[in-house]
Amino acid sequence: MRRILITGGAGKVAALLRPRLARPGRLLRLLDVRPADPVEGAGDEEVVVASVDDLEAMTAACKDVDAVVHMGGLAKEDAVENMLQVNAYGTFCVLEGARRAGVRRMILASSNHAVGFEDVTGRTDLPADLPGRPDTMYGWSKVAGEMAGRLYADRFGMDVLCLRIGQWAPTPPGPRGLAAWLSPDDGARLVEACLTVPDPGFRLVWGISRNTRRWCSLAEGEAIGYFPQDDAERFLPQLVAEHGESDLEHDPALRRVGGPWCSIPLGRRSGSAAG
Repeated sequence: MRRILITGGAGKVAALLRPRLARPGRLLRLLDVRPADPVEGAGDEEVVVASVDDLEAMTAACKDVDAVVHMGGLAKEDAVENMLQVNAYGTFCVLEGARRAGVRRMILASSNHAVGFEDVTGRTDLPADLPGRPDTMYGWSKVAGEMAGRLYADRFGMDVLCLRIGQWAPTPPGPRGLAAWLSPDDGARLVEACLTVPDPGFRLVWGISRNTRRWCSLAEGEAIGYFPQDDAERFLPQLVAEHGESDLEHDPALRRVGGPWCSIPLGRRSGSAAG
């Protein structure tokens, strides 16, 4: 892949991803509502200032692109009107802009919150293709994005891979991260697998590392060549020191995929800084 468009290119997760996707002869086109700050180790990049809910801007941004990594949009709970406009309609604009420009490969950043109410008690093998069971308006917008991807895969033959991401961060932000963490290196491995797997069609894949306490199956990721190497368990002493002992299996706040998001008020900003 020689030219890749990353929406949300000025965001924190994109900053983790950009240097790890750098390759000789590869250019990353970064689209966001503000210019992306420089990141150490990044390769060739160009910047597009636009919003994902601007269809004409998205169509132009997709010109001469080999693949789109759609990470733009609202990353926390917000008013339903904003979720509809930015996340749901924005994902449509990204898909339709790519279709108009002839882009065949789409990687959509979905979320564990698309299935947040799924019970994880005693599970280590939750499949990636669970039906939508969102915990918030944010999670609902991610289900909508997945289904838009399904539509474009079925109707237009596009390759669409939806990543149900756990907690993509340098370190697990809390006890739930022992199960849901996605390390920066594994995040890049996952995206690279999505970029290079031949003819994937439509896929749902968990975006997590090889965590000892994971709830979710790695089989769907391995089927496209994603073999995570990191494990949140190495952060256990640090997490215990910061948060105390935590029982992932019996803590009522952690027994569902979405954790505490299952009880936050709908349509308001979440107080959590990570998914």
